[in-house]
Amino acid sequence: MSTTTVIHLLRHGEVHNPEGILYGRLPNFHLSERGRQMAELAAKWFTGRDIAVLYSSPLERARETAEPISAAFGLPITVDERLVEAANHFQGMAFTSRSIANPRTWRRLYNPFLPSWGEPYRKIVQRMNEVIGQVRKEAWGREAVCVSHQLPIWVTRRAAEQRRLWHRPDRRQCNLASVTSLTFEEERLVGVSYAEPAASLYPGSSSVPGA
Repeated sequence: MSTTTVIHLLRHGEVHNPEGILYGRLPNFHLSERGRQMAELAAKWFTGRDIAVLYSSPLERARETAEPISAAFGLPITVDERLVEAANHFQGMAFTSRSIANPRTWRRLYNPFLPSWGEPYRKIVQRMNEVIGQVRKEAWGREAVCVSHQLPIWVTRRAAEQRRLWHRPDRRQCNLASVTSLTFEEERLVGVSYAEPAASLYPGSSSVPGA
């Protein structure tokens, strides 16, 4: 009989970001009050599951999203740099029609297949798969949660489903506090599923892309 292991990739909740900045890997961006509620709903969604391992990106918003799960299951949060947000040359900017019209912006947008404005998709998938492989061994036969960010989770899913990595950012299925689950039989991926535990809080939430 084969052994089933499930790795849940949890995106962090809403961030307090009144200026609409593309914050990327910048420090001191924390969950908003709504984001904390999203994290609590995500933790409740895992109730009754056999969660044995909990990992998180080092960024504050991810670690804060992991905290209710840590409390609910009595698990330590293992921080892993490989779960961090994708590097982005536009980090710190607030995108407006004026900033997009700036020629200095254009030179970063010439190749959407790479993408030219940030960390290559293949590099993101490589580091995410490395940590997923490690976590799968630790949680063997049980379940684990890895808290990360929209783009890393989305391209990991696309790779798992054998789809091309380049895509339209506005068509990512990876909403705030959503769960993308990878099911393995032994070491073979046999299923990918998606859930939105915090969907009731989406109306009125932040829509800053790449967060």
